Amino acid sequence: MSVEELKVEWENLFGSAAPNNSRAFLEFRIAYRIQELTYGGPDHETRRMLDLLADEIEGVARRKNRIADPRNPVIGTKLIREWDGVEHTVTVLRDGFDWQGRKLKSLSAVARDITGTRWNGYRFFGLRERKREEA
Repeated sequence: MSVEELKVEWENLFGSAAPNNSRAFLEFRIAYRIQELTYGGPDHETRRMLDLLADEIEGVARRKNRIADPRNPVIGTKLIREWDGVEHTVTVLRDGFDWQGRKLKSLSAVARDITGTRWNGYRFFGLRERKREEA
């Protein structure tokens, strides 16, 4: 289809004028809309998660619940890591981590405070997902 034909198809499917003239954009969104109409859109839980993630990215709290990172251990779990001969204990909180009585938002922030350099916090504490071959 030409771009003009894609714009006509857009109007048929969305009931409004196409937002731009990008062939790739129009093709992608029209294909998605056709699938959405055929198979149904995302379920309620997926839409909720996407809305919460959008709120986090925008820094706006329109909704009460935040998305918990599925890599985080259960609340109350104690993570222990030795660094330079010193044992460090971190407690998993509902909305962050406690290390030496300080509340930090991420394990990466904890690892940075411990080491003085940037680390992936999950890797530092041994929580990275194993590759499928290793699992």
